[in-house]
Amino acid sequence: MDLKSTQTVGEVAAGHPATTRLFEKLGIDYCCGGGQTLNDACKAAGLNYDTVAKSLSELVESAPTPRQDWTTSSLADLIQHIVTKHHEYIRSESPRLQALAEKVVRVHGGRHPELQQVETLFSDVAHELTMHTMKEEKILFPAIVQMEEQGPSAMAASPFGTIQNPIRMMMMEHDSAGAAFEEMRKITAGFIAPADGCISYRTLFQALAEFEADLHLHVHLENNILFPRALELEGRR
Repeated sequence: MDLKSTQTVGEVAAGHPATTRLFEKLGIDYCCGGGQTLNDACKAAGLNYDTVAKSLSELVESAPTPRQDWTTSSLADLIQHIVTKHHEYIRSESPRLQALAEKVVRVHGGRHPELQQVETLFSDVAHELTMHTMKEEKILFPAIVQMEEQGPSAMAASPFGTIQNPIRMMMMEHDSAGAAFEEMRKITAGFIAPADGCISYRTLFQALAEFEADLHLHVHLENNILFPRALELEGRR
């Protein structure tokens, strides 16, 4: 793997999907923070660049060939994957986790008042993500598919003029969701249940960590692959 310190984290993750697991483990933000260079990301996380670069190279060399290269697939196929894998995940998991959070607060909220904050944060971000995915599926994604099918000139009749406008808004909403989960992670010391946490308590924290990991991959596919490719396509007109 020919890795350069000036490559962005998003570029590394987009070109080598297997690296996202290591980024998660190291606490390196490859989705919303995908625009930072690998060297800067290592510094921010207090990590040695050479050590991380070596681990990344070893991981890429041993990883199996990915079944789908989203950097070269059609934008329509990438969008379909995002919707069926990640948007549907949000729609199915959000109600379950909200109900589970309410239950855990009722039982443990007296001894662990921070749980109320976690419940509120998740409820807010779940609502925001539901609206976010709806806007993408009803407005942005159809515009991208139309542009891919008809060419960049299709954007001339778009109500938002340039696709940069809705993309900018979606990325801001990604940042907001990421910040909410970062706050939840701090409150829960990394989603680690206390010794007196029951099985529902532990299940909630594990599910929140899984939700966050899926969100990271979801945002990565949009911020680092779909959106740049759509902007590049529009720029050809």
